[in-house]
Amino acid sequence: MTQRARRLPYFFLMPAVVALFLVGIFPLLFALQVSFRQYQLTKPYLGNSFVGFANYAAVLQDPSFWGALSRTLTFLVIALPLEVLLGLGIALLLDRQGMPLLRALTRISLVIPLATTPAVAGLMGRLMFNRDFGVANYSLSLVGIPAVEWLGQPNSAFISVALMDIWQWTPFVALVFLAGLATVPPEIEEAAKLETTRWQTILRYIQLPFLLPGLTAILILRTADIIKLFDMVFVLTRGGPGSATELISIYVQRIGFRVFDQGVASAQAILLLILTIVLSRLYIRFFYREVTT
Repeated sequence: MTQRARRLPYFFLMPAVVALFLVGIFPLLFALQVSFRQYQLTKPYLGNSFVGFANYAAVLQDPSFWGALSRTLTFLVIALPLEVLLGLGIALLLDRQGMPLLRALTRISLVIPLATTPAVAGLMGRLMFNRDFGVANYSLSLVGIPAVEWLGQPNSAFISVALMDIWQWTPFVALVFLAGLATVPPEIEEAAKLETTRWQTILRYIQLPFLLPGLTAILILRTADIIKLFDMVFVLTRGGPGSATELISIYVQRIGFRVFDQGVASAQAILLLILTIVLSRLYIRFFYREVTT
């Protein structure tokens, strides 16, 4: 093999490596070094001197940061289990035999929420949960329930944000589980059905081991998405009313681009990255299992 032929693979890989560095690695390194500096855009006369871990100490002592993080984790605990359960149920229904046309149309319809951008989903939520002409209050009126100020009350606004997230991402969970069910060897599943007719037993002992890798991926991806969830919430409620839906990403945006304290905002972002990595490692440890047949 000539010298030129050996260099050819690196030539084709170079654009991807450069793009990864510019989009992913460089911003991370820049945020990391800014997090150790006094970097406030509205006070350039202070300079950007090195302050060590002072920004991290300020973040850890900030009750508003912990409040936003608490709301985000509450959102995670509510939305993620519901998405997993609903997605699993949809996948099990679509995996059943019969009604091929209906199953094909259902699979196609699952792509629609995924194709909707988060900002558009937030705009749809504003229309759906509008007090006067929204479809949510219209549906309640059909059963005699008075109109609800969905986006004007703290609890109902939080529920509205969670419902929009569940609507948008449950199809993703269902498609991942459906792909996992497709990997179950049919001979093993048929043999299990000869032994028992209980779908719970088949799900637990036959199908679940093949779903665990997909479940681990879902937990990691959705946890990262919820921690950085911004577009949909900002369009839907802008973090209100008050701070009821001010998730941690909204709070970081406020510190970084309204207070203009880039040093503290970068420290918050680095801490969230560490939290995401820790949760991902826990998911892999407790849920991921190798499938052996």
